[in-house]
Amino acid sequence: MTRRCELTGKLPLSGQLRSHAENKSKRKFRPNLCDVTLLSDVLGRQVRLRISAHALKSVEHRGGLDAFLLKANEDELSDRCRKLRREVQKAVKATPAAA
Repeated sequence: MTRRCELTGKLPLSGQLRSHAENKSKRKFRPNLCDVTLLSDVLGRQVRLRISAHALKSVEHRGGLDAFLLKANEDELSDRCRKLRREVQKAVKATPAAA
């Protein structure tokens, strides 16, 4: 499983540890990934995702999973999230027509 955020596309970065004597050694900066279950209001179901802590804060700031997916850039989303986004878009379009 790739260490990649499913919503924002964050990947591990590489860098260096620097000692006081300026010695260099390679290291990885890994995203803080969390396994979370988010509720989709439009679809009426729960979705399990592996996202970064920063993405979780962004989801809450935008007003939930549905709002985040509708505003998100298509290139950053994983394949599962792209499919979920299409389902949300269909459900949003179908809701006003039924009312």
